[in-house]
Amino acid sequence: MDILITGATGKVGSRLATRLMQRGHAVRALVREPARAESLSHAGVVLAHGDLLQPDTLAAAVRGADAVVHCAAFFRGATPEQAHAVNDEGTRRLAEAARDAGVVRFVFTSTSLCYGPTPGRPAVEDDPSAPVDAYPLSKLAAERMLLGTEGLDVRILRLPFVYGDGDPHIAEVVPMLRGFPPGLRMSIGHHADIAQAVWRVTEANAPAHRLYNVADDEAPDLTALFASVGAPPPEGSDDSRAAAFGVVVDTQRIRDDLGFRPKYPRLADAVAAGAM
Repeated sequence: MDILITGATGKVGSRLATRLMQRGHAVRALVREPARAESLSHAGVVLAHGDLLQPDTLAAAVRGADAVVHCAAFFRGATPEQAHAVNDEGTRRLAEAARDAGVVRFVFTSTSLCYGPTPGRPAVEDDPSAPVDAYPLSKLAAERMLLGTEGLDVRILRLPFVYGDGDPHIAEVVPMLRGFPPGLRMSIGHHADIAQAVWRVTEANAPAHRLYNVADDEAPDLTALFASVGAPPPEGSDDSRAAAFGVVVDTQRIRDDLGFRPKYPRLADAVAAGAM
């Protein structure tokens, strides 16, 4: 397939582009600044100049693509207005360009934070969504818009906290989560398994307009997560916002529909394999 990826210079998108090429797909990347994507170009990714905030640049970027995998998002540091402009309106513009160009499949990487605090059990895809912050609110709005879009085969992946493959993500969030309870659990997913979910949902003849949770089999607590990067447990002095991050999801749907099985079912498996 010819696949256009957005967000290909980011943590998820850059690793995903490599793995999709390893599966034999032709990959192009939507980039605002080609100079920032030289490593992708050297790896064989075709660069397509475009910007989600400039809709007139999107038609050329999607032309000829069999699928669009939309990973680009404005997350940390975004105001509510910026999150809406990029994550909601930008997604709408890209989806419209893809539909008009006859793109076969549109895969949107959303977030499990859309559920909001989970009620004592793993969240399933049909549960109500009650996100707390601007980022998941904008992602949820984009999900609903996409699921209501006719003429475009949409698949949505709600991603957990993503780690592994040399990504410093865990170490980066240690300071932010330092005040959270050490026993707080949240779903996580290794980059290899995020890529697996993407290629499965991109390649398979599964139901259209379908939403899937993606995660490892085990949701570790913060003590185990911190320990994986050599950090002491969180001290739990400020748990006022902790519940919004303690999201644990059920992945039975993607297992049943697409045969998804994590390569790294537990954080400990990734640590033991040297895949961090």
